Amino acid sequence: MKLLSVNQGRFKAVDYTDAPSGGTAIDKQPAEGAVRVTAPGPKGVGGSGLAGDEVCDTRHHGGDDQAVYAYAREDLDAWEQLLGRALPHGSFGENLTTSGLDVSGAKIGERWRVGPELLLEVTSGRIPCQTFQGHLGETKWVKRFTQRGLPGAYLRVIEPGEIRAGDAIAVVHRPEHDVTVALQFRAVMTEKHLLPSLLAAGDALHPEVIEAARKYADKYGSRTP
Repeated sequence: MKLLSVNQGRFKAVDYTDAPSGGTAIDKQPAEGAVRVTAPGPKGVGGSGLAGDEVCDTRHHGGDDQAVYAYAREDLDAWEQLLGRALPHGSFGENLTTSGLDVSGAKIGERWRVGPELLLEVTSGRIPCQTFQGHLGETKWVKRFTQRGLPGAYLRVIEPGEIRAGDAIAVVHRPEHDVTVALQFRAVMTEKHLLPSLLAAGDALHPEVIEAARKYADKYGSRTP
């Protein structure tokens, strides 16, 4: 398992976002050399965990629980075949393009050591938005991405550090529960009755997902309404 690319984005004004800034930094490009990764601060205040990477809409992106976004090269390759187009590293706005790692199959709370210093913890899957769709220019992209069910993973920074392309990735902790990123994504996006099952992941789960799961469980228990 290794890190193929570390990707950073800069502000670009576009007409397909509703961000107050009027722009996006979703167009990530591979960085040269080492990049420092730290916890950026609470959502709404903190941006990306990567130095040199911008977040243009802090209402929905960035912050400690979404400090880093990872996507598997293998899943990008599968999308290339489906879409009939090249998808270079960073095409999905991911900070980390990985190889040999089942990113969407990772468990919530799973911890990755990237390089010798950085320690990350999986918190949730990526929720597709209109900015993502506009960036790729694919018709009904949000629906297609959702149906595919391979969202990639958001991670928080447990121990800061520098990383670079080629660094090894090691899964150093894998929880005993069965709540994967893919399951969490399905529960939030298409199968609401699964929400209570997400609580098995505990506090490692993204706080907003915990809140949604608890509200659903309080209202419906484990039943489908």
